[in-house]
Amino acid sequence: MQYVTNSANDRLHAICEREWTWRREQFAGYDDEDSQGQPADHLPHVDVTTQIRRAAYWSDVLQTLGYIPEHELDDDAAIDLAVHRTQVEALLDGQRFRTWEMPLNGDSAFWSDLGFTARRPHHSLAELEQYLGQLRDIPRYFNEQIDNMRAGLARGFSVPRVTLDGRAASLTPFFQSHGAEDNLFFTPLRNLPGPLEAGDGDRLRAEACRIIQHDVMPAYAHLHDFLRDVYVPQARPTLAAADLPNGEAYYRAQIRRFTTLDMRPADIHAIGLNEVELLHDEMEQTIARTGFKGGFRAFLDYLRHEPRFYATSAEQLLKQAAWIAKRVDACVGDFIGRLPRQRFAISPVPDELAESYTSGRGGPGMYLLNTSHLSSRPLYALTALTLHEASPGHALQMSLAAEMEGLPDFRRLVHLSAYTEGWALYCEKLGVEMGLYETPYDHFGYLAYQAWRACRLVVDTGIHHYGWSREKARNYLRDNTALSEIEVCSEVDRYIAWPGQALSYYLGMLCITQARARAEQALGARFDLRHFHDAILAQGSVPLPVLERSVDRFIAQHAHRHD
Repeated sequence: MQYVTNSANDRLHAICEREWTWRREQFAGYDDEDSQGQPADHLPHVDVTTQIRRAAYWSDVLQTLGYIPEHELDDDAAIDLAVHRTQVEALLDGQRFRTWEMPLNGDSAFWSDLGFTARRPHHSLAELEQYLGQLRDIPRYFNEQIDNMRAGLARGFSVPRVTLDGRAASLTPFFQSHGAEDNLFFTPLRNLPGPLEAGDGDRLRAEACRIIQHDVMPAYAHLHDFLRDVYVPQARPTLAAADLPNGEAYYRAQIRRFTTLDMRPADIHAIGLNEVELLHDEMEQTIARTGFKGGFRAFLDYLRHEPRFYATSAEQLLKQAAWIAKRVDACVGDFIGRLPRQRFAISPVPDELAESYTSGRGGPGMYLLNTSHLSSRPLYALTALTLHEASPGHALQMSLAAEMEGLPDFRRLVHLSAYTEGWALYCEKLGVEMGLYETPYDHFGYLAYQAWRACRLVVDTGIHHYGWSREKARNYLRDNTALSEIEVCSEVDRYIAWPGQALSYYLGMLCITQARARAEQALGARFDLRHFHDAILAQGSVPLPVLERSVDRFIAQHAHRHD
């Protein structure tokens, strides 16, 4: 790569901008919360030739980044380098370990992501034409994914078999609908904007019906049969990431990817055991405040079976979440100075995803609540869930990052798990200071959620490093959290099929809470919580070591400030 500028800042920005543009072209047509794919009339190519080309490109980018003299960069550019290098290293690790041969995990899959594209509003003729082009491309896209999955099976690189129950069946609504107009992928054509309805409406609907009938439905049927008849029966019987080809190195790479830290699994496991013990003591104290007479396990059993702690309808659960969100609106400005312009909607998780979906998920403009199995969705935990997924958690933080002026797109739009999940879990803790846990049961729900994430440090490393069985992992969650039985089972399967991701939450939160404690001690009366949170949020999504350095700068800037 050749550059005409001599400034280290300019050279770095040229590399980052070029790679980001190339990355968006590579993932063109793929719709996810990171916005790494540019709009297109096709889906990404995932064939082996493309994957080899990506590995070569990102290897070259990393080598070129190594030539940048870091001591010549200003503070902002130094952060750009750290963030960009972390992203590219994770992308290159994925290529080295051929993770494209396992394009599904315990949370999502390449086919389920397309459902969100179908639900996204399409306002113009150009957007709808692109959407129809993506539908036409589904057979080619699925066939390439199937080829990759076959290659993974051949070398023992697959999702564990025990986590795949129901995955094939979840595809049936996409090819067994009564007709094309009843199919999910017809959704954008049902209510067209007025000018489109008058002009191209009939043509677009007819074309959509033809594509769904002749391309989409057969592709989903073919994928269903492959999963049912080939992939599930041949998927590996083991659980641990360490049992995969080059598994120990793969698990360490996943730890780096999701936590932005190069930590040993044994050290993470020890942190988790200690944190669970500390939280258990606080949970016992909270149980005493409720007046409950009985031990810890008896209290958990009481919570799991007492009807007053559960909504009787999906509408009740959604309304309660909305009320909590409005209570947050009343006080969030006292804790965060700069708030995003974008608001968020509260919606139920789509039916075809709900069975294996998590309790809730937030992001820019949305907060999804799982309204299935209401007897497993406790109201006493809803405040913590809303703080995490909605505001001031994901829906606020991700929207605010997208609105930050002066940050490059790869910092505004890409979300590093350790930062985003760490911030969201920190927001659950912030709910105590915000006065949002009104009853001892609400406070216990918060602690139970904290314990759940601390348990993830133990269970994830237990499964993937120490070789825990599925039942041992489930028992650990049963004994140390208030999760319902269905959540215990779904969560353990999520950790089994998604190594390392579960570690990002608690390690990220610990980084923020420890950084705050350091700032409070250093600044004393000069410490301002709103300014501290603004400094954390202004960076966009950054690796945890960068977050720590940014807090050091915050301390230095405010140490001699005269208000």
